[in-house]
Amino acid sequence: MTPPRFSVVAVERREWPFTLRLPFRFGVITVTQGRQAVLRARIRTEDGREGWGVAAESIAAKWFDKDPALSDAQNEHQLRRSLELAEAQALAAGADTAFGHFANGYAAHVAACGREALNPLVASYGRALLDRACLDALLKLSGVTFFDGMRANIGGMAPHAVVADLGSFDFGAMLGGLAPAASIQARHTVGLVDPIVAADQTERVDDGLPETLEEVARVYRHRYWKLKVMGDVAQDVERLCRIAGVLDAGPAYHASLDGNEQYADAEGAAALWRAMAAEPRLARMCASILYIEQPVKRARALETSMAALGSARPVIIDESDGALDAFVQAKALGYAGVSSKACKGVWRSLINLARCKSWGGDYFLSGEDLTTLAGVCVQQDLALVSLLGLTHVERNGHHFIDGFTGRPKVEAVRFMEAHPDLYADTPRGPRLAIRDGALALGSLSVPGMGANIEPDYVAMESMPKAVWPS
Repeated sequence: MTPPRFSVVAVERREWPFTLRLPFRFGVITVTQGRQAVLRARIRTEDGREGWGVAAESIAAKWFDKDPALSDAQNEHQLRRSLELAEAQALAAGADTAFGHFANGYAAHVAACGREALNPLVASYGRALLDRACLDALLKLSGVTFFDGMRANIGGMAPHAVVADLGSFDFGAMLGGLAPAASIQARHTVGLVDPIVAADQTERVDDGLPETLEEVARVYRHRYWKLKVMGDVAQDVERLCRIAGVLDAGPAYHASLDGNEQYADAEGAAALWRAMAAEPRLARMCASILYIEQPVKRARALETSMAALGSARPVIIDESDGALDAFVQAKALGYAGVSSKACKGVWRSLINLARCKSWGGDYFLSGEDLTTLAGVCVQQDLALVSLLGLTHVERNGHHFIDGFTGRPKVEAVRFMEAHPDLYADTPRGPRLAIRDGALALGSLSVPGMGANIEPDYVAMESMPKAVWPS
C-alpha cells in the first residue's frame, strides 16, 4: 500500500464530566470525578477526499504532571493547552502521511510545550489524541480496519531522525507480521483505597455491581491483577498480605506491582521486594508477579541503576516515558519494559515495540490503563494493545466508572448493538463485558480505529480555552 498523504483541515475539541461509582487512588490523589476530552479531526487526502475521525481520553490530574504546587484544575488546563498546541501545528503542517505528521512535528510540538513549562508527557497527550483522530479518519476514508490498515502500513511508518536508534529497522515487515488476537485478558487494578473484603466498607454503593476485591474476583473471574503499592514497606506488605488472602483462595493468577512513583529511590523499591520475599503469606503472590511498574519517582527513575530490583523481577517505566527515547535510556539502567498507553500515542507504542524486536532478549511492552471509558476511548486502546500482540491489559474504567454513565442512553445502546461481544446489557444499561476474565475483541474489526459508531457530540460541552500558564 502506498501510504496516503493528507492535510488536517479542521479540529474540534469537546469534553464531558463523569462521576466515579467508587473512589480511585491515582498515586498522590484520590479521584471521585473527572472529565473526558473528545477530539475530532477532519482530513483531506491529496485526491480531494475528506472525512472526520475521533479520539477520546480522560483529562487526568496528577498523573502527567504530579507537581504538588499545581491544582487539579491547572493539571487539566495543561492537557487542554497541549491539545491546543497540537491542533495549531497540525493545521499549519500541510500534507504528509499519518506517521509523517507525527514524526515531522514531534520535536516542534515538544519544544512549543516546553516553552510553556509543559513536560514531554503532557506534550505527548495532545499529539496522541490528534494522531489517533487523524488515523481514525484515514482508516474510515479508506474503508479498512485498524488491524488491516496498520499491517499494510497505511500510516507510512519508516525510519526517521526522530527515532535515530531505529535507523535501519524494517517497520513494514514488523507491521505486516503482527497478528491481533480475538480476545485479551483484563488485568484488574486493586487501588490503594479499594475495599478488600466487606468488613472494609462503612457504606456500599449497592448498585448490583462488584465493590470489594472478593466480589470482583467472584464475578469477573480475573486471572490477571495489578496491585498498587504506596511507598511504605510495612504498610505495603500488610496490604498485599490481605490481597493475597483473597487471590490465593482462587485459581492460578498472575499480577503486576504498580509503584506509581511512590518510592524515592531504587533501593527503597528493592527493599519492598525483599520484604515480600521474606513474608510466607506472600509466597504464592511473589511467584505470580510478572513485573514491577515505575516504582521510583520520575525525577530519579532514569538516573540510577535498577539492576538490583531488576534481577528479581523485570521493571518497567510508565510515568518516566516522557521523551521519545526514554525507553532507550531506561534500558541502559536495567529496565526491561515500557508501558503502552493510547494517551501517550499509537506511534510511540509501535516505536517501542520495534525497539523490543530490535534488541531481542526479554524486552517487552505492557498494556496499562488511564481510566479508559466505555465507547471510543476503551475501544481504541483495546485495538492498539491487540495489534501489539499483548495477551493482557490493565482495565479499571469499567469498575470505577459505571458503563456509559453520564452519556445519553441512546449513545450507549448504539455502541452495544455495534459491539455485542464487548458490551452487555444490564439493569443499569450497557457495560463492558468481562467473561472469565477476558474481553472479546472481534467486533473492533470495523473501518476506523476500533470503532465506527460516533458519540453524541451535541451532548458534550465545547472544550474551554486553556487557562495556562496561570
